[in-house]
Amino acid sequence: MIGTGELRLRDAGNAGILREVMAAATRLREQRPLIHCITSPIAINDCANVLLAVGARPIMAEHPDEVAEITGMSEALAVSLANITDARMESMMRAGGSARTLGRPVVLDAVGVTCSSLRLTLARRFMELCRPAVVKGNSSEIRALSGARFGNCGVDTAESDRLRPDQPERIREMGEIVRTLARRSGAAVLVTGEVDLLGDGEQFFAIENGVPELGLVTGTGCILNCLTAAYLAVAEPLTAALTATLLMGIAGEHADSSHGLGSYHIGLLDALSRMKPEELLRESRLRRM
Repeated sequence: MIGTGELRLRDAGNAGILREVMAAATRLREQRPLIHCITSPIAINDCANVLLAVGARPIMAEHPDEVAEITGMSEALAVSLANITDARMESMMRAGGSARTLGRPVVLDAVGVTCSSLRLTLARRFMELCRPAVVKGNSSEIRALSGARFGNCGVDTAESDRLRPDQPERIREMGEIVRTLARRSGAAVLVTGEVDLLGDGEQFFAIENGVPELGLVTGTGCILNCLTAAYLAVAEPLTAALTATLLMGIAGEHADSSHGLGSYHIGLLDALSRMKPEELLRESRLRRM
């Protein structure tokens, strides 16, 4: 799969999908879609600011009695299982049901499904009833959703499930899990980590952009989830998830970490706001599998 010399980064086979990525980034700034985000309160401010920075318009409503109506006026929905409450669980299901009825695309971030049966049951129910266009999680979370054996390390990836660029056999194994879950659910599946994996049952990619500091700033996973929803408003699911993942990884590389995580946090927002579509093409480290 990812053996040395088997595939050059940004090879001709990726030209088409990368053109779609550039077009999605441009359309988002032109169309400025309204994106409904039900996400962790820990990350709401960052998620809203990042959506504004890339050209979308965020709305962060989560009262159960208004979410269906607000989803109806929005162009995509982001749902995160982080920081679950009774009210937020109800809101997710109501908003997701509204999105399915009205044809609005949805991304589900399966945060913490390895931690509790509550979250795992909720995620599977949401996937069955609301049919998200993209399902996102770390490798442990995606393994749990698929029914494969998984490690448990809170909301982080268990060491036993980590994927690294020099582990082609483990990436191949995870690729089969992604393909199976994608075909079963009808969603594009995004696995985040040191190597990000993305597949929709037909196409499958490994993305090697990013830096360790992204994992040290609270809320970057929620930001990626909301970015994916923004691009879902202007692109097909695989392209939307790829655009968001490349944007986040490359912006993470651009942000300066030399002064510490506080300034890196702000630098990440700056980098996201300044990103040009052609940088996504020029700096992507993308492998078609």
